[in-house]
Amino acid sequence: MYFNGFYHEFYQYNLNGPIFGDIVWGHSVSTDLVNWIGLEPALVRDTPSDIDGCWTGSVTILPGGKPVIIYTGGDKDQHQAQNIAFPKNRSDPYLREWIKAANNPVLRPDEPGMNSIEFRDPTTGWIGPDGLWRMAVGGELNGYSAALLYKSEDFLNWTKVDHPLYSHNGSNMWECPDFFAVLPGNNAGLDLSAAIPQGAKHALKMSVDSVDKYMIGVYDLQRDAFVPDNVVDDRRLWLRIDYGTFYASKSFFDSNKNRRIIWGWSRETDSPSDDLEKGWAGLHTIPRTIWLADNGKQLLQWPVEEIESLRTNEISHQGIELNKGDLFEIKEVDAFQVVSFSQTCLLGLPKNPFLLQKRVMPVKAVGSSDNN
Repeated sequence: MYFNGFYHEFYQYNLNGPIFGDIVWGHSVSTDLVNWIGLEPALVRDTPSDIDGCWTGSVTILPGGKPVIIYTGGDKDQHQAQNIAFPKNRSDPYLREWIKAANNPVLRPDEPGMNSIEFRDPTTGWIGPDGLWRMAVGGELNGYSAALLYKSEDFLNWTKVDHPLYSHNGSNMWECPDFFAVLPGNNAGLDLSAAIPQGAKHALKMSVDSVDKYMIGVYDLQRDAFVPDNVVDDRRLWLRIDYGTFYASKSFFDSNKNRRIIWGWSRETDSPSDDLEKGWAGLHTIPRTIWLADNGKQLLQWPVEEIESLRTNEISHQGIELNKGDLFEIKEVDAFQVVSFSQTCLLGLPKNPFLLQKRVMPVKAVGSSDNN
């Protein structure tokens, strides 16, 4: 989230080593999304409703500028429930300390047809036209994978809506659901609680089958449900956010620059023993701006503009003719990033050589410290 001049990133973290377990909420802050200050954990597992771990959740900024965390906790029997925490001191620019609500857990999977060990990862809340808060939680309902929908007047007391935001029969449990508005061909972000412009679409993202997938559609306010533009029963054909190693992503509306930013988790294939030896496991992806393509059918993304601050002097080679199999060595740098690659024709390439333009910029390493 962005709050009072700082970007806050919260993440699952094991204080005791690079292995799964003992999960708390790590917390880092930044003014530019590039240079980060590591802080003490925002949440630790110290109550009956989260003693098995403080799992994934979201932050919502309530009217009056009051942030609130809602997160999944596991009890001693690994049953999952949703908990709330508020900042102890809003005048602290880092929001270092958080106080858990006295009535935690505020949501339990105690209705018929729900699975108590598949109920997690609440979304950022949004306000509907009736003035009530809404929130989706990943879960299972009568054997269906679902983004379960809840309503609240005060963000403390929640009631389950009698139907999910969306559900599917034939996929594994949906982790880390995300729901947000997008405008075709416009990379400006939209706040789901604000008035949504005419022509806007909605994206429903879910983490399933070890990848992040999504659908584009509309939010039917009368039915209080997500309606995809194209209903695809085979989950293998759902659109993917990223075709690399990218999972459990989370987006937020950046009010500072009026954009939507998404982060993901890049999991690795190293063995647990390798992770222990190197001292860390898993990566956070570079934050990206995400928006809807002109055709309104797919999401587009690009690293946030602040990443450009890491670039140094540009090296440019233009007007170089290459034949098939030719090699052109760029001697000015040892490692580089290709910024643009263009050719004179893309379809029906002629047999004669085509022109190649390659712009290269060395990238400097980001400084780190023991707290990052």
